[in-house]
Amino acid sequence: MVSGPLNDLSARELAAAYRKGDLSPVEVTQAVLDHVERWEPHLQATWLLRPESALEQARASEARWRRGEAHGPLDGVPTTIKENIATRGDPMPAGTAAVTLQPAAADAPPAARLKEAGAVIFSKTTMPDYGMLSSGLSSFHTLARNPWDLSKTPGGSSAGAGAAAAAGYGPLHIGTDIGGSLRLPAGWCGIFTLKPSLGRIPIDPPYMGRAAGPMTRTVADAALMMKTLALPDARDSMSLPAQDIEWDAFEVPTEHLRGLRIGLLLDAGCGLAVDPEIQQAVEHAARRFESAGAIVEPMRPFMSQAMLDGMDHFWRMRSLVDMKALRPEQRDRVLPYIRAWAESAEGFGGDYVFRAFSQFHATRLAAVAACAKYDYVISPVSPNMPASAEAPSPTNDPLRPLEHIGFTVPFNMSEQPAASINCGYAKDGLPIGLQIAGKRFDDLGVLKVSRAFELIREPQRPWPQPPAA
Repeated sequence: MVSGPLNDLSARELAAAYRKGDLSPVEVTQAVLDHVERWEPHLQATWLLRPESALEQARASEARWRRGEAHGPLDGVPTTIKENIATRGDPMPAGTAAVTLQPAAADAPPAARLKEAGAVIFSKTTMPDYGMLSSGLSSFHTLARNPWDLSKTPGGSSAGAGAAAAAGYGPLHIGTDIGGSLRLPAGWCGIFTLKPSLGRIPIDPPYMGRAAGPMTRTVADAALMMKTLALPDARDSMSLPAQDIEWDAFEVPTEHLRGLRIGLLLDAGCGLAVDPEIQQAVEHAARRFESAGAIVEPMRPFMSQAMLDGMDHFWRMRSLVDMKALRPEQRDRVLPYIRAWAESAEGFGGDYVFRAFSQFHATRLAAVAACAKYDYVISPVSPNMPASAEAPSPTNDPLRPLEHIGFTVPFNMSEQPAASINCGYAKDGLPIGLQIAGKRFDDLGVLKVSRAFELIREPQRPWPQPPAA
């Protein structure tokens, strides 16, 4: 028999209970919806929350389990999808009031795979304008907040997904990441995520460095999602070929760490200085790895401010071009911070933009070279603790908007898998994320190391609960 609140059960626990007939997808979905109802006035993590549709999906799943025809272990498991992952028939505002809302013609690959697996998709989750902020601030959605401290941001751009996972909106959530948008909210919300190798989880539309990934409370549930999500899809021109990966092999003993050569990166080489509490937590995690038999070596920074600025300036120009395609009344609806950031590129010439674009490849080369002699690299996810919920970025400066992604963005450009897992708590109780990066295509290896760390880290604090009415 299962114990504890149904909304807190893992996907693996739910699948086992459904198989035995101890629980029904209907009662679990209702429990999640009731829990969401208590939290949502405070968090604002959801969009297109549809209780009746969720219960209809749950009833269909219940019938499949009773007939012995479940589609797999995700059948009947409550799940959310970030709003910029298309779901057929639903509009996709991309977090901004500037977009003309039109129903999507088809499910994007991650949504299609989850539906095929029978997951109960009860809501989309919120994000900031165009996904270009590490916060929940949006001109379209209500401001999303961090369940550990409602005055703080959950991070972004997978803001609602990170908040939802930490708050117990069921076990499974999926977000996207082009510079840290999975790992930053995971780190600041104390959950687990894997930004996979580029193309491991097909996405539509594909873009340089853009990845979708699971956001869960445990490594086990992320591995379970990967079994479903990591299937090829022709719509993604960068989709990796089919590969028979034993995702369940993520479960390893702590002895798995013995002899691994791990690089410890404590200085990103650019952006904000690392907060002392974050450095202390990551150094403590490194000592835990050493105690388990890993060989941990300090790394020199391989990023530079020129690399970070080049990527930032290219993205500004890309966004400026997009905004110039909008009608004036649409452009006026874009979040002022995003407009100021994009419009700062007005004076960039062609040669300047070319040099800026070249920094993406320079970053890739530097990351691959720096990581080559290590099996894995550990670092902070971010140099700073979460900013206030209302702040668009940690600096609150549109001319210095990406000073917090120096640890995360290089692994988007190098296409390497990188996870975020909680490694401790600050004095105020907020969680601190540890990034674990592996070589390109070694997604399963990153899950294994993450699982081993999950076993050797200190006991975790209870998950936050909704404020009393």
